[in-house]
Amino acid sequence: MSLAGQLYKLQQVDLEIQKKQQTLNEIENHLADNKDLLTAGSKFTAQEQQLAEAKRKQKEMEWELEDLQEKMKQTNHKLYSGKTKNPKELVNLENEARSFKSKIVKKEDELLELMAQVEEMEAEVKARSKEVQKLQREWQQRQESLKQRKVEVEVELNRLSEMRQELAQPLDSENLRLYEQLRMTRGQAVAKVEQGRCLGCRITLPTSQWQRVKAGDLVQCNNCNRILCVE
Repeated sequence: MSLAGQLYKLQQVDLEIQKKQQTLNEIENHLADNKDLLTAGSKFTAQEQQLAEAKRKQKEMEWELEDLQEKMKQTNHKLYSGKTKNPKELVNLENEARSFKSKIVKKEDELLELMAQVEEMEAEVKARSKEVQKLQREWQQRQESLKQRKVEVEVELNRLSEMRQELAQPLDSENLRLYEQLRMTRGQAVAKVEQGRCLGCRITLPTSQWQRVKAGDLVQCNNCNRILCVE
């Protein structure tokens, strides 16, 4: 095999290593990406907090209602026990009883409305909980699949790295430096020649240059500077 052919084979391995490394990077990014799960969990936590606050308000309102009912009970007892004889005091007790009744009715309406809100929020929290659990299961399944795929890619990368080392070992250091430099500047260091044209830049080569390539000499394209190779 010509030197250009050896470098072309090395390039094929390097390109495969590059692809596998990109795949590995993508897998690692996906493994670290739990944005959807965090967002759903954050919303669920916020809804739980809102529900807890609504239940706290409901409990306070129930206590307030009980307090009003107890006060009204005491007022009615004074009003109808017969112990109060003073007409003015009786009128005041009647007014106080009507006020308590009005407040109780209003508080009961507010409590019923709040209880309906709490019930609706409980249903939403329950639904959100199921959604978060589903996302957690799906995320865990993806994690397991990605971890398995990561191991497979890492094994393949190790195999390719060993292959590259075997291919690069017999090559002259100067030729390797030229190859690496061209890879950095051109993306691909070696270009095939077909029907007299460099497939790297699509320029037709001079006949003399093409003949040297076919003879196995290390030749660079006059236009793109890539190392030329024929099969």
